[in-house]
Amino acid sequence: MPFSRFRPQLPTFLTVAVLLPALGPGAQELEVLPEYETEMAAITADPRVVAALEAVLAMDEENERLLIELTEIEAPPFKEEKRAAHYRGLIREAGLDAELDEIGNVVARREGRGGGRTVAVVAHLDTVFPEGTDVTVRREGDKLMAPGIADDTRGLVTMLTILKVMDRHGLDTRDDVLFVGSVGEEGIGDLRGVKHLFRDGAPRIDAFIAIDGTSNTRVLNHAIGSHRYRVRFLGPGGHSWGAFGLGNPAHAMARAIKLFDDRAGEYVTAGAKTTYNIGRIGGGTSVNSIPFENWMEVDMRSMEPGRLEEIDAIFQAAMTDALAEQNELRRDGEELTVEIEMIGNRPSGMVAIDTPLIQRAFAATRAVGEEPELSMGSTDSNVPISLGIPATTIGSGGEGFGAHSLHEWWANRDGHLGIQKALLLVLAEAGFESGN
Repeated sequence: MPFSRFRPQLPTFLTVAVLLPALGPGAQELEVLPEYETEMAAITADPRVVAALEAVLAMDEENERLLIELTEIEAPPFKEEKRAAHYRGLIREAGLDAELDEIGNVVARREGRGGGRTVAVVAHLDTVFPEGTDVTVRREGDKLMAPGIADDTRGLVTMLTILKVMDRHGLDTRDDVLFVGSVGEEGIGDLRGVKHLFRDGAPRIDAFIAIDGTSNTRVLNHAIGSHRYRVRFLGPGGHSWGAFGLGNPAHAMARAIKLFDDRAGEYVTAGAKTTYNIGRIGGGTSVNSIPFENWMEVDMRSMEPGRLEEIDAIFQAAMTDALAEQNELRRDGEELTVEIEMIGNRPSGMVAIDTPLIQRAFAATRAVGEEPELSMGSTDSNVPISLGIPATTIGSGGEGFGAHSLHEWWANRDGHLGIQKALLLVLAEAGFESGN
């Protein structure tokens, strides 16, 4: 069955206009440079690549079984060990040695022909769901329903499929390809797996491709930065009647939220998109006790590093002012205190659209019959992008919905296209030599 059945033949042209809906009204058109279309045309004409692309489609049932198998292995924050061990075994079964690094990433290097570069391909092992969450997969029509099934278990399946077909069809590259199942992508994991890959003294990575989300068209080039904090208001605590008049940490936290919401709410009405959220709150011992502690977790994000720093300053001032105001209101006892701990710092940045990696992602998207769309987000790519290393995040294929909810689902609606696109991008960036 020829590959052309799954995609239109590549046209002959000088430039291709790609719209940028993710950038909002008035977005410019951009050019896909012809040398990258020519490069992709040569890759997709190679008989070995044609066979590999056909094999991807033929693996649909196998990949569905694998998706269910992996989804039903819990991978809560900071407890990815069981899934990591299983995924390491799957990579080894596929014929490539895989190890666990010091922080828990599953790492497997496919050596190239001495090109000297390393292209990392990454999907994250962890989910947002706590230990004990029911991750049993159930079917509803063409949907597979389970927490974490699309974000990012499908990405793990896509990456493993790329590895398998490269090996089975002799798709060698000039440069090394480093396959990584990363830990700590979600929540307060704070990208710790990928930060470890780029630590001082780590082996060099020259280009980075994350597989996250399920879109067939996504090409991320803009990393959204975030600051995350855990705030604790502390006091002596006491009986709600007998100790009335002591400083109350719950009242202080409520005041802090109000001040922050008022000030930040006004700040975000203008300028580059910036957001804030109080995601979790807690504390206290009983309804009839003045709490000795109340806490909250805060998330702030922005497209621009400067605006992220500015809303952070607004947040810090609101915490300090609320504490002072509440201490003025207390009638007795020692002053309340506040502890502000940064629990997440995701760097931001942007990759130019004429960067070879981004151009190749556009060309790979078109090669499977889709139109690329630039996107922005907060993913494992944030780290290399902030360091000036070419990086992008693409989807794993198919359709998904309800990420980070108990109602998450994935459906195999042209899911093979996402895997084919990812494979073509890896081959182009790592230097597949067609005709050899």
